[in-house]
Amino acid sequence: MSDADSIDLNGKLLIAMPGMGDPRFEKSVVYMCAHSSDGAMGLIVNKPAPDLKMDDLLEQLDIPRGNGSRDVRVYFGGPVEHGRGFVLHSAEYTSEEATLKVDERFGMTATLDILQDMSRGDGPQRRILALGYSGWGPGQLEEEINRNGWLTCDATPDIVFARDDEAKWIAALNSMGIDPLLLSAEAGRA
Repeated sequence: MSDADSIDLNGKLLIAMPGMGDPRFEKSVVYMCAHSSDGAMGLIVNKPAPDLKMDDLLEQLDIPRGNGSRDVRVYFGGPVEHGRGFVLHSAEYTSEEATLKVDERFGMTATLDILQDMSRGDGPQRRILALGYSGWGPGQLEEEINRNGWLTCDATPDIVFARDDEAKWIAALNSMGIDPLLLSAEAGRA
């Protein structure tokens, strides 16, 4: 059993390494909502969907638009179920229907009531609305980590919810003491 097989990635960040081979994840930062022997699920937190606005989604779902929806950006959460919405948020908010409490700082809710609350301005203080998610089958993510496709680090609300999406990848690397300019796409080379 390798080190990657025994790690717990719940509440961690995955940082895409240069040259990982999948353009959908190039320079991605993924917040890990769930990780177990059954697989893993996370949300990309630094790839905004430029042509989508929360107000458009509310209209499609017949949810009245309120003042709370103005500053909510929509993200590409990953290539799986891209028509489904997920809200990664600060832990002070709990949905009456279903919130996955990832840790003491983060929760994830995928029910309509959070969108209704956010529209009214009653939702979580900090949040990211993502369409789709990033998913891995049993052992798949561990294998990608072993092949140097991902680095992992602790997640902080300041990185996850930062307004500067382009800076999140660098900030995550810097939190590990890594200079992104020194990263190589070639694994195992000195």
